[in-house]
Amino acid sequence: MEHGPSGGSTAMRRRSSVRGGTRMEWLEHDILCIIFSFLDVFDLVRCTAVCKSWNAVIRKSELLQVLYFKLRRDSGESTSSGQRKSMEFGLQEVAMKYHRLCLQRGRIDIHRWKAHSVGVDQCQMKMGLLLTGVGDKVMRLWSLDSYKCEEEYYIPDTASLVDFDFDESKIVGLLGSRVGIWTRNGKRSIFPSREGTFSKGLCVRYIDPDAVIGCEDGTARVFDMYSRTCSRIIKMHAGPVTCLALSEEELILSGSSLGSVSISDLASDQRVARLRSTDSAGIRTLCFNPCSHLVFAGTTVGYTYCWDLRTMKSLWETRISSNVLYSLSHLRSDNSTLAVGGIDGVLRVLNQNTGEVLSRCLIDDERPISSTRNMHAFIEKKKGIRLPEDAEVDRIPRTCRPPITCLSVGMKKVVTAHNSKYIRMWKFNM
Repeated sequence: MEHGPSGGSTAMRRRSSVRGGTRMEWLEHDILCIIFSFLDVFDLVRCTAVCKSWNAVIRKSELLQVLYFKLRRDSGESTSSGQRKSMEFGLQEVAMKYHRLCLQRGRIDIHRWKAHSVGVDQCQMKMGLLLTGVGDKVMRLWSLDSYKCEEEYYIPDTASLVDFDFDESKIVGLLGSRVGIWTRNGKRSIFPSREGTFSKGLCVRYIDPDAVIGCEDGTARVFDMYSRTCSRIIKMHAGPVTCLALSEEELILSGSSLGSVSISDLASDQRVARLRSTDSAGIRTLCFNPCSHLVFAGTTVGYTYCWDLRTMKSLWETRISSNVLYSLSHLRSDNSTLAVGGIDGVLRVLNQNTGEVLSRCLIDDERPISSTRNMHAFIEKKKGIRLPEDAEVDRIPRTCRPPITCLSVGMKKVVTAHNSKYIRMWKFNM
C-alpha cells in the first residue's frame, strides 16, 4: 500500500469536505428555520410531510409547539403541562376545525386542467396524489401541487376499466370480469382466467392484502393480491352490489340497487347487519368514517343516509336533491363535514352528525376565466360561488354545474370528475 503526499492530500480534502458539509447543513437549517417561521400552523404541518429533513428541522426548532400553544392561548384554553391532549392530537383538532370552516364559509377558487383525451368519470385522492380514469384506456396519477402527471397505467385493449382503488404501492383495477394490478413502477399483471374471472363486476375496493369486488349477481368476491386467488365469495344482496366500503376491522360494507346496505365480516364471511333506507331507492354511493364509525350513503333519488355502525341504528336521513347522487366523501380525520356530488352538478357540504346542508357550491360562470401555464399543465382558473338557501337549482344554467360523477376530499380542497376530459380542483381558503 502506498503512503505518499497524494494520499495525505486526499485525506485532507475528505476532512475539509466533511467540515464544509456540516457548515452547509447548519446554514440550510438556519435558512429553513427563518422561512418556516413565516408560515402558519397548517402550512407548517404540511411541510413536515414533505421529507425527513424538513420534518427534522421543524421538530428540532419547536416551531410547531410555539404556534400550537399560541393558538390555545388566543382561544382562551389552558397551556399547562398537565393538559390532557397531546400536541399532535391538538394540532389535528385545530386543523379539522379550520378545514370545516373553509369548506363551509371560505372563498372558492376552482382550477381546471385537461387530464385525459376522452371523458373520465372517476377520481381518488390519497397521500397528496390523485388517480383519475374510467372511460379512457389509461389511468393517470397526478401531483396536486404541480398538476404534473407522475405516472400512467395503461388498460389492455381487450378490457374496459370499470373501477379502481390504490395505495402507496399498487393500483387495483376492475376490468369487467377480471382483476388487474399495476405496481407503482408501471408493471402490470392480470389475474389468470382460472382464478380471476367472475360474474360482471360493478365496483372494487382494496385494503392490503385483499381486493373486494362487488358483482352484478349480489356477491362480493374477495381476492388475495399476493396469492392471486379468489379466497372467498360472500352473498351480500339479492340484487347487484353497486358500491363498497371497507373498514380496518375487516368489515365489508356494500350498497345495493334494491336500497339496502349489507355489512359482512371479512374474516368469517358472516353477515353482521343489514341497514335499509326508507325510500327503497337504489344505493349509488357509500363511504365509512373510521374515526366516528358512521356510514354514509347516497341514493338514486337524492337522499343521503347516516347510520352508526356501533349501534346499527339510523342517525339521520335527508333529501338534498331530486336527482341521483353519484359520490360522497370526507377527509379521513374529519368528523364534521361530508362532501356530496351528483347529476345536478351542485357540490354540497353536509354536517356529518345531523345531515344539515351547510353550503351549496357552484362554478361562477359570469366572471371571466383566467389561465396560467406551468411546465406541466395549462390551468384554467375560475371562482366558485355559494347558493343562498332559497335558490332553485333547476333555474341555474348547466354551464355552472356540470354533473359531478365522482369527488374526493383533501385538506381544504375537493377534486371532482365530470365524465369529461377535465378534472377540477376546488380550493377553499379563508
